[in-house]
Amino acid sequence: MSDSEAQAPAQARKPKRRWRGLVVNLLIVLVVFFGVQWYKSRPLASGDAPPLAASTVRGGQVDLAALRGEPVLVHFWATWCPTCKLEEGSINALSRDYQVVTVAMQSGGEREIAGYLRERDLDFDAVADPYGEIASVWGVRGVPATFVLDGDGKIRFGAVGYTPGIGLRGHLWAAGQE
Repeated sequence: MSDSEAQAPAQARKPKRRWRGLVVNLLIVLVVFFGVQWYKSRPLASGDAPPLAASTVRGGQVDLAALRGEPVLVHFWATWCPTCKLEEGSINALSRDYQVVTVAMQSGGEREIAGYLRERDLDFDAVADPYGEIASVWGVRGVPATFVLDGDGKIRFGAVGYTPGIGLRGHLWAAGQE
């Protein structure tokens, strides 16, 4: 048997080892990612949604108790948050199809937030939370933080950090099916 014939089976095993290593590394990354997501989401409110009744920066009124019957997205964000800026297009699109309540946390007063919404050409309205008091009641310590409520006002999903629009749409759809 020549040397090249003996090396052939060893070379055939290398791609399998490479794939096995990639799968193991991917699993490690996923475990770490979901572990961090779980850790960040621990303080978030769960069960019945905390009350939220307030004036919006555009002069409207929001009362979660009045929005029963359909799923609602409650989104905490900030004007200074780069991740929130990445997510705002999805939130804007969702606001056209679902009930969306946004809370601008520690982003100034109503005038500053209304100017930000106008400047960024965003359709959704916002509740100003300049001192983080509303966020504290909901267990929000970082932004963006997003909750999906079902028609009975129960929290069905809560997350801190970027959540893709398609994922939020799926959670809203599922909350409407219950």
